[in-house]
Amino acid sequence: MLTALLVPIVLATLIFAIVLVKSAIATRSKPTLETIGLGAVVSFFDTLGIGCFAPTTAWFKFRRLVPDRLIPPTLVVGLTIAAVVESIIFLVQLGVKVDPVLLVGCILACTTGGLVGVPLVHRTRVWIVQMVVAIGLFLAAIAYGMTNLHLFPGGGTAAGLPMTLTVIAIAANFVIGILLNYGVGNYAPTLVMLSLMGMNPRLCFPVMAGAAALMGATAGIRHINTGRLDLGIVIGLTIGGIPAVLVAAYLVVTMPLAILRWMVLVVVLYAAAIMFHAAMRGRREHAAEGATAAVAQ
Repeated sequence: MLTALLVPIVLATLIFAIVLVKSAIATRSKPTLETIGLGAVVSFFDTLGIGCFAPTTAWFKFRRLVPDRLIPPTLVVGLTIAAVVESIIFLVQLGVKVDPVLLVGCILACTTGGLVGVPLVHRTRVWIVQMVVAIGLFLAAIAYGMTNLHLFPGGGTAAGLPMTLTVIAIAANFVIGILLNYGVGNYAPTLVMLSLMGMNPRLCFPVMAGAAALMGATAGIRHINTGRLDLGIVIGLTIGGIPAVLVAAYLVVTMPLAILRWMVLVVVLYAAAIMFHAAMRGRREHAAEGATAAVAQ
């Protein structure tokens, strides 16, 4: 079963990498030390379950590195390779312990939702994208706070779910896949949902990482083909993310993650407020563009 999952993930990633490299060469896109460092930091902590979309978006906003309309596709493409490395590690370590129907179903549903979401996000007005990202950031901040206050469900010990809950989880992952295109991460909602349903939280990681990897590798190709993303930043995030994931996955970590989550929470809340303000201003002034990018043919 693991082979049936790993093979398409690896093949899709190879195609994704070829398309990405060709586009980067054609546009002469180069990373900076800042984006390489950013990719390393956010991917390291993403592997520990903190998430990477929200803090990366926050940094983009602070440094004004990426126009708001380009943030979602830049996130998805730039953090995909790191997610693939995570998925391989978690699938090999924990994937055999998860109910195969749940695991495969959620990954395929998220991937399908991701492909459906590509043309949607590129046709959505900029202020709506800003609003969706702002809401996602607020939800991420709430997730960080609830984790620190031990208000998240502790989860059960199950490796699978009853059929009804399995169907609900798979359907929810389809929606999560769509939202990934808008820069809303899938780790927190998937972890909370499956934990509430009684899953062992550790066994949620293969589901979350596998879904993010296959969705990113497939939908990411379409985002690259639009030509509307910052490839220099994408390359930087990619280069920095790969070694950071490997270190985080196998290193015995003693860092006080609760303190880090509170710091990230403050940063994310500030970025969410900026994004929300920009969305409201764009809506009031009716000055937003018609879409975030041209749709790939």
